[in-house]
Amino acid sequence: QVQLIESGGGLVQTGGSLRLSCTASGRTFGSKAMGWFRQAPGKDREFVGRINWTGGSKYYANSVKGRFTISRDNTKNTVSLQMNSLKPEDTAVYYCAAAKTGWGSSADWDYDSWGQGTQVTVSS
Repeated sequence: QVQLIESGGGLVQTGGSLRLSCTASGRTFGSKAMGWFRQAPGKDREFVGRINWTGGSKYYANSVKGRFTISRDNTKNTVSLQMNSLKPEDTAVYYCAAAKTGWGSSADWDYDSWGQGTQVTVSS
């Protein structure tokens, strides 16, 4: 397993942008897919997007497609989530997660390491 620490959350107005970062410890980061999930108050945790171990394959939830972009730098053990055109419904705690494999999926059970989460609040 890897240890993950997210940063970059905060308060932003509708239509604004934020960039979340997740830094991993451990030597296995480069072999794992990375995912972003979020959980809004009173709701289940939901998949946001994932990037495979090379960074060459990405996919996103329909709710964020075209607005959010995931990237990674395996030389720095980091994965980022660029969020543009933010909406109030994007308000949630955002978590990065390391998958059990190099490909990952949209299912949270496919991930075995989780960060502590970072709050994103979008005001209307």
